[in-house]
Amino acid sequence: MRKFSAISLYTGAGGLDYGFEAAGFRTAVAVEMDQRCAETIRLNRKWSVINDDISAVATADILAKAKLRRREADILIGGPPCQPFSKAGFWATGSTKRLQDPRASTLENYLRVLEDAKPRTFLLENVEGLGFRGKDEGLKYFRSRLQAINARQRTNYVLSTAVLNAVDYGVPQLRRRLFIVGCREGRSFIFPGATHVAADELLGDRQRHLTAWDALRSIRVLKSEHESLRLRGKWADLLPTIPEGQNYLWHTQRGGGQPLFGWRRRYWSFLLKLSKNAPSWTISAQPGPATGPFHWDNRRLSVREMARLQTFPAIRLAGSHSDCQRQLGNAVPSLLAEILAREIGAQLLGRSIRGGYALSIDPSKTAPPLAIAPAPVPTRYLSLRGDHDAHPGTGKGYRASLRSASFGSNAQEVFELGS
Repeated sequence: MRKFSAISLYTGAGGLDYGFEAAGFRTAVAVEMDQRCAETIRLNRKWSVINDDISAVATADILAKAKLRRREADILIGGPPCQPFSKAGFWATGSTKRLQDPRASTLENYLRVLEDAKPRTFLLENVEGLGFRGKDEGLKYFRSRLQAINARQRTNYVLSTAVLNAVDYGVPQLRRRLFIVGCREGRSFIFPGATHVAADELLGDRQRHLTAWDALRSIRVLKSEHESLRLRGKWADLLPTIPEGQNYLWHTQRGGGQPLFGWRRRYWSFLLKLSKNAPSWTISAQPGPATGPFHWDNRRLSVREMARLQTFPAIRLAGSHSDCQRQLGNAVPSLLAEILAREIGAQLLGRSIRGGYALSIDPSKTAPPLAIAPAPVPTRYLSLRGDHDAHPGTGKGYRASLRSASFGSNAQEVFELGS
């Protein structure tokens, strides 16, 4: 059976590609400017790789490297990095013209290749913020450019969008992302429904959300890894004092620990620890020294553990621990990509694939070990005890006032303040 051909842009470490590979696609060419990511791809696959900034690569060269002609590729896939539309940029209003941010040019480069290559279908993955109501100029821009492409090229790309949470599809991680799927021949795409739900919402043939224990129970950390995974920095010795599934909020006046911090005065991921009985929180690409999620054994997650939480196949990653975390944290969970790829194959390309998902994780048949009781707070942190003000609310914090001064009264603050 012929494998469908894929052109992959902004490939990263290959999260999307491994999922499409599991669903019967082959990556004919991968375009990725990051050197470490390109090394990772070459360590694991024999794909044709263009290790360069896509803005400097002509579509003709991409097609030549893929050994494809225009209109011949079955799908164009990619997750253009769009920081102006991320949650961290959500406070910015349309008046700040986020589309004029140079970092938003990644959308235009994706569209340029789409118009030039004219694949049968396409999938674009992006931050949820690209489609936030009232701040969706990026999605509106994509839609209008697609209409212009149709008019110029006599194509009939129809756009379907959805925000999916990976945990609802068997990925043991909470991760919400926007997906855009289109078909050159005008067929609409129906996104698959959730296959997994919270344990107290089980109904019909749907399964419970997979937990961090389901994913990590079989992974053993090597002795050589222990030192590199040890937490460092000012707050390292405070992590053991926080129970599983909790974060710094445990040590506030509303928590069960010591009143060391103000309520919601720091980022949610500050000293955030996994629970064996719940899915993982989103793996961050570039965490600070106290940014979780951390393992319930009071250490950083190993590369193999992060890869499992992202449902990657068994691969090797190039570079240091931080290099690997950046690659994994920026990736699409491969199982979710496999599920979408199968649906695209069935609905838009005329071929379905039978059998179970290659990248799925089996739930544990036994209960996890009991959580270890939190340790006492070390003496040096006790000087922080006191009455701390809670965060005053959205748009009223310290950083919000700074933003208002810089950007006008329309600026919003939607995140807990960090330190």
